[in-house]
Amino acid sequence: MRLLLDTHTFLWWLSDWREIGETTRDAIADPGNEVFVSGVSGWEIAIRKARGRLVAPDNLSAMVDEKHFEHLPLTFEHAERAAALPMHHRDPFDRMLVAQAQTEGLVLVTRDERIRLYDVQTMAV
Repeated sequence: MRLLLDTHTFLWWLSDWREIGETTRDAIADPGNEVFVSGVSGWEIAIRKARGRLVAPDNLSAMVDEKHFEHLPLTFEHAERAAALPMHHRDPFDRMLVAQAQTEGLVLVTRDERIRLYDVQTMAV
């Protein structure tokens, strides 16, 4: 299985993994699965930290590597797909994660119910 962690899922995995259900934790931890973290999540975390709305480590890129996750960069194809999505969700970071999951054939691991309104495979946190 190929998973894309939503930003909150990634942060919970790093600091409070008990927030993630057991089945989902098992899927993330399974070495047979590819787990991706988007650069979009890094951008979202950095913006929220700069505004004083989030406390998170400074070395997130290294943590992606340490956890044996894959980096998912943002491409023009992702951006164009995100722009074409219906406005079920107004959060640009979540819209971009949806577009990346659609484009790359990934299962988006999220607790956000609005994301399920899109044509994208999801796994509940």
